Amino acid sequence: MSNADVASVASLLASLAREHITHEFDPRARELFLAKNDEANIRRFVAQGFRYHVAESHGRIVGVVGVRDNRHLYHLFVANDFQRRGIARRLWAVAREQCIAAGNPGNFTVNASNNAIPVYERLGFVRSGPAQNDDGILYNPMASAEPPFGS
Repeated sequence: MSNADVASVASLLASLAREHITHEFDPRARELFLAKNDEANIRRFVAQGFRYHVAESHGRIVGVVGVRDNRHLYHLFVANDFQRRGIARRLWAVAREQCIAAGNPGNFTVNASNNAIPVYERLGFVRSGPAQNDDGILYNPMASAEPPFGS
């Protein structure tokens, strides 16, 4: 992801979050989630070392993946009209490969929204704890099911 992509990424993320995630939250939590994931915060995440990649189609950003600390899948979003085409899987494969190249032995976590659990299960994640409610933001902790390399 380039610096010029951040505004488009933030817009895509906000649009998809409103439609698929935050409708389950109370209004205060909805605004908190969107504020925590706005353009300024995505720029801050990049400055803190989060690694982002985008998928493009004809110059349009149609997907994004972001990873924190080479181990936590922080963002994975694909535009509605591009879902079910393997884009999320390809984005995750690229991000995962780079994290492993940077020293992660193959252990990853993600906090999945309720609607995204099946997607993450198809990517090799399993629930690692009960559903959580963090100031009204709902999520499900998950971890990669694959054993670490060398095990």
